[in-house]
Amino acid sequence: MKQVSTEKAPAAVGPYSQAIISGNLVYASGQLGLGEGANKDIASQTESAIQNLSEVLNAAGSGLFKVVKTTCFLADIADFAVFNGIYAKYFPQKPARSLVQAAALPKGALVEIEAIAEIN
Repeated sequence: MKQVSTEKAPAAVGPYSQAIISGNLVYASGQLGLGEGANKDIASQTESAIQNLSEVLNAAGSGLFKVVKTTCFLADIADFAVFNGIYAKYFPQKPARSLVQAAALPKGALVEIEAIAEIN
């Protein structure tokens, strides 16, 4: 196993890695919709979470186009339609996905996305 870390995405907020490479897969930890350009609305936080995820995957030698599975968490399932519209732009390959409403997300985020992706 190899740890992945990049300064282009927010640092882990606990005792875990931004991602781990095992074999030909990268397991990216959940990326929050926080950071540069993110406001307190679901649209900007979804864009930010996907950008953060992209940076972590890129640091691992992968990318959004190599994602095979995502797990997505929304603070409010009522945000599903907006989230889904943005998500679809970045994942045209339609990876497997789970999506649930979470009672709360770290740092008051509205969205968190984790992924499993192939490495080039």
